[in-house]
Amino acid sequence: MTSHKTTQTMKPATAAKKLGVYLEATPAEFREGVVSRDELNALQADPPEWLRELRAAGPHPRPVVAAKLGVSIAGLARGGITEALTTEQIDALKEEGPEWLLHERAVQADVRKEAVRIKEKNQAREAKEQERPAARPASARRPRS
Repeated sequence: MTSHKTTQTMKPATAAKKLGVYLEATPAEFREGVVSRDELNALQADPPEWLRELRAAGPHPRPVVAAKLGVSIAGLARGGITEALTTEQIDALKEEGPEWLLHERAVQADVRKEAVRIKEKNQAREAKEQERPAARPASARRPRS
């Protein structure tokens, strides 16, 4: 009895997300087919011209836009940015420096500081717990009189 290994495939939307590109800007043959894991790995290892161009100039999906602007995806929505932006549009927004962008960057910086504080607090607590001697099991304790 031989086992047949099936090829793992994914929807174009999933592949575009993994590649960090905006699905609607990809070529039609990419959007209309399925992408195997091997094809995805090949695209990542040796991206074709269309993929290099999309990554460089966009349009970029919201997670990439948010990262390039230094804000969260929710911050983009609060700022009224709901569509994909090109690198040129992102650069223009950075230069313009609207009030919402400055505010959202400050919020994001506070979120990162808080995450670091919590991580350090948890590490300190774990270190403290490791220093304590282990409690004796109930069977090893002396009975009360």
